[in-house]
Amino acid sequence: MWVIIIKKTELANKIRTITNSMRFTMIATYLAVIVTTLILMCVYTIGLLNNNLYHNENVSMFAKANIIAQTVSRVWDNDITVSNDKFSGPVEQSLAGTNIRGVIVNKSYIVLYDTNRESEMSGKVFIRDVLKKALDGQQVEETSGKGTDESLMAVAVPVKKDGEIVGGVYLAVSVNNIASTVSSAGTSLVVFSVLIIILIGMLGLGISYVITSPMAEFRETARKISKGDFKARVKVKGKNEIAQMGETLNYMAQELEEMENKRKDFVSDVSHELRTPMTGIKLLCDSLRSIDDPDMRNEFIDDISDEIDRLSRLVEKLLTLSRLDSGKIEMLPADIKGLIRSVVKNLTPVAEKKNIKIYTDYEGIEPLMIVMDYDKMYEAMYNIADNAIKYSPENGYLHIEIRKFADHVFIDFEDNGPGIPENEREKIFERFYRLDDSRARDTGGTGLGLAITREAVIMHGGEIVVMPAKTDTGSIFRITLPLNNGEENP
Repeated sequence: MWVIIIKKTELANKIRTITNSMRFTMIATYLAVIVTTLILMCVYTIGLLNNNLYHNENVSMFAKANIIAQTVSRVWDNDITVSNDKFSGPVEQSLAGTNIRGVIVNKSYIVLYDTNRESEMSGKVFIRDVLKKALDGQQVEETSGKGTDESLMAVAVPVKKDGEIVGGVYLAVSVNNIASTVSSAGTSLVVFSVLIIILIGMLGLGISYVITSPMAEFRETARKISKGDFKARVKVKGKNEIAQMGETLNYMAQELEEMENKRKDFVSDVSHELRTPMTGIKLLCDSLRSIDDPDMRNEFIDDISDEIDRLSRLVEKLLTLSRLDSGKIEMLPADIKGLIRSVVKNLTPVAEKKNIKIYTDYEGIEPLMIVMDYDKMYEAMYNIADNAIKYSPENGYLHIEIRKFADHVFIDFEDNGPGIPENEREKIFERFYRLDDSRARDTGGTGLGLAITREAVIMHGGEIVVMPAKTDTGSIFRITLPLNNGEENP
């Protein structure tokens, strides 16, 4: 019992999976469109054929009836014996080669001539609705038993002599052949439609397979990527939309792989950066146990304090990067000139220790209002200026220039330090990257300052580039920011 239930459940799941698939949806859509189109086409075609056949027969019958009426009116005679001889020629000539029954009556509905010799209607009363209307001067058509095995079409027209109605012509014919023709055509159309549906179904199945088969590979690759296999790629063929989707998936995997590599490098760098001062602190603490000299103990304690300060700076930089990565910023309009003034004011004492002169070139410019996170942008500007002072020689300079161009503002920091090689100008913005590791440690650098700067600038819709200085040595850091005129971003 349980086995049957399980098998039924599995079958239901398989059916549900098939019906929910894109392939099934495509085939079902194709077939629904084609079936609907074919049904409408068949109904329209059969209806049109049916109407045309009946209309043509009707026109032919009226034409024959009118010809007979005009012919017999010239030899009209109410005497049955005479009229039989006079009417037989025109009537038989007009109806030759057909199965049409022709009846001619006078105003009293007495049959003067009947082509059906078996009915023996000559001289008898022959009343039909269409004849009544014909004797009233109308040309009338009537089809009875339409769609049955006894379908009959009848027409009646008046016979006029000297402008007066003297009788009527009645023609009747079986139209079963029309129904048979329409039925045969309908059968042919149905067979043809079934063949088309089968052909379209097969083509639809093939097309859906061509379209959806890459999807299975995409799905499998996406699953691998979701599980951390960022080296997984799909095979891209052609230049259509499916191929473009595959290229996008491969690009995403490549980006994720690069991000994962950066994450691993970042974790490794953080571990290394934390381990170095912590190792030094442990060694200093171990050494303190065997030192009795108070002066040396104080020196060791000062070294421990320096290492702790270094750890604090590193942790603070990491926290800043974390806040930047989270994207949480408080955007408010502020004057970029005032921000630079604050940076210069706070770094002037540091520059004076190395006798470095800070020049500014922005006093003649009107206030430049930019919508920004003041604290993050301040730290970005501070890091660049601080690095310029740290790595410039004594008696050097730092030139800060602000220029407005259209809807952007350029901020240049130029120094006369050792400069940055061209092949290193992009790498310096990577986290924990140092041009000279020993020199960076001597200056207390963490390798995170420029990374923080770039993240902050990009977050504000700007960019930062490094160029060689106008002199033989040094570098120019140029920051470009959009000028918002004090209006907050939407």
